[in-house]
Amino acid sequence: MAPLAKARADFLWVIHGMENEERNRTIMRSLILERVNGQEGQLRDWSQINWSQVYKLIRNLQRRIFRARKLGQWKQLRRLQKLLKRSYANLLSSVRQITQINKGKNTPGVDKEVIKTPEQRVKLVNNWKTPEAQPTRRVYIPKSNGKKRPLGIANIRDRIAQNIVKNYLEPEWEAVFEANAYGFRQGRSCHDALEQAFRRLIGRKGNDRWVLDADIQGYFDNLEQKFILNRIKSTPGVELIAEWMKAGYVFEGQRYPTETGTPQGSICSPLLANIGLQGLETMVKGHNPSLGCVLYADDFIVTAKSREALEEIIPRIKQWLSERGLEFSAEKTKLVHIDEGFDFLGFNLRHYDGKLLIKPQKKKVLAFCQEIGKTIKKMAGVSQEVLIRKLNPLLRGFANYYQGVVSKKTFSYISYRVWQYLWNWCKRRHRKKGLKWVKNKYFRRIKGVDWTFCCETEGRKGKKNLLWLYNIAKTPIVRHVKVEYQLKRTVLNNLFN
Repeated sequence: MAPLAKARADFLWVIHGMENEERNRTIMRSLILERVNGQEGQLRDWSQINWSQVYKLIRNLQRRIFRARKLGQWKQLRRLQKLLKRSYANLLSSVRQITQINKGKNTPGVDKEVIKTPEQRVKLVNNWKTPEAQPTRRVYIPKSNGKKRPLGIANIRDRIAQNIVKNYLEPEWEAVFEANAYGFRQGRSCHDALEQAFRRLIGRKGNDRWVLDADIQGYFDNLEQKFILNRIKSTPGVELIAEWMKAGYVFEGQRYPTETGTPQGSICSPLLANIGLQGLETMVKGHNPSLGCVLYADDFIVTAKSREALEEIIPRIKQWLSERGLEFSAEKTKLVHIDEGFDFLGFNLRHYDGKLLIKPQKKKVLAFCQEIGKTIKKMAGVSQEVLIRKLNPLLRGFANYYQGVVSKKTFSYISYRVWQYLWNWCKRRHRKKGLKWVKNKYFRRIKGVDWTFCCETEGRKGKKNLLWLYNIAKTPIVRHVKVEYQLKRTVLNNLFN
């Protein structure tokens, strides 16, 4: 073919591809936007969006990205990621996630912008352009050890852009993340990590007895940026990720640079941190296949049959972490025997006469009781109904987290402490009344349990209903079923719900 003819054919092919891309975008928009009186084109009403169709389109692309990475189809992987990056459905779902669903939806960044109304969301979508990275707003929250944890709050538009990137970056790395890494991953939880630790340390002959209880110091703040960017260098939009990581933060009106780490509190930070730690389990098992490794973000344990095996692997782990700008936390890292026990993710794991029992961590239980006591003391002047509605979510949340382990005695102890706080709360309100009168006013017999903190409430139609405090002592123990790491059709279909 002559050079001129070849150039003309290439030009027509590019034009044809652009037309197909524009046509595909139009088709996607028409699928997402329900036709309202024949309406087409720009979004006019936030309520006209067909959200089931939005999430279906995103899930389909994420599954294809996951499958392409699993099969090593690199060109197909990058094409699909670019498609999801420009997807109108991805933009709509990200706006909804950041401005409607997330708990920090009303928390502004440096620019103090907050998107609250449907009209503001429609205007944002119709005028959307990927923003330039702006510095985060630095705030500090207290930690349990008395120190403060730095959080970086990005602008609303930066958070939306980060969510768009996360939606196409996450399925690629989910295909290669290790089996026993559970932190900040969809479909995985602390209880899965705990169950894996239980399997390694269960009291049978030949199982592991020694544990390296490790913690990484300044996990989000010290992670090497160059290492992360090198791992994702071929990903679409990597320049934008680099800008976010280097944008710095603003504290008390002064801007500071960020040469290392990812902003803790941003949308992409947990995923980028997981990418940085990907490969730790492979390295540990490559040195000694008999070792066990369980990771949850910056907390991880390595289990072995002997102390010597752990002492051999510690220098290798330190070297592996130093390549990523990380190091052990001397305060929290220790080498223990399972008979002594150790704390992991708010639980205590220990052998009692050769049997492994997992219990709630004593420190967490006492801190929870103190929190309940402070809450009740602050609400001295409120009605009984308001107090019950405030306490029930706290009690249920604690019970749900710990109901999969040996927690019956702990729940009974908490129930007694809560009763003490409430009884003092009742007596302070009626100092001149007798104790029997106070008991009959605030406590009743519910489902065979006396001294149940209870009151009458009025329903929508004026009907009287009983509202009582959640009885944490009656919480049933339900064992957690660990997620299994295997590539099946059901996993692919349900991974990104």
